[in-house]
Amino acid sequence: MSATGLDVFDRTIHLTNVWLDEIMTTLPRDRQLAWHALGAVLRTVRDRVPLNLAVHLGAQLPLLVRGSYFEQWRPSDTPQTWRSVDEFIALVSAQMKSVKPVDTVEAARAVFRVLSHHVDPHQIEKVRHSLPEEIRSLWPTQRSSAA
Repeated sequence: MSATGLDVFDRTIHLTNVWLDEIMTTLPRDRQLAWHALGAVLRTVRDRVPLNLAVHLGAQLPLLVRGSYFEQWRPSDTPQTWRSVDEFIALVSAQMKSVKPVDTVEAARAVFRVLSHHVDPHQIEKVRHSLPEEIRSLWPTQRSSAA
């Protein structure tokens, strides 16, 4: 039986929950925290990569996650030019200030693992390689075997 009456909504809720569950294997078991980490990391990456990569990545996200990803996006302000892990972490942390404290580096790694597990590996490699080397060091280089 459908929870919402629309398969597209049921599927995106299911997929989003799978992604959040995977994030919570690293972060505390707090769905709200996982949701905020997912959005903050995705939006920070979105604002740094070239426009075409940002759009292609967004197209591969579950519908519900895609909404958060594109929230308040101003394509004319991208790509941003920050280069260091410290700048990246500061931007992610600023978006997560309304939730309980979390290790932002671990949050980023958790989100990167989920993306590597669920998004086309060729797209992930393009996004990874468009980021500064310091940020790439946080992102796993191998796709998880359970896809």
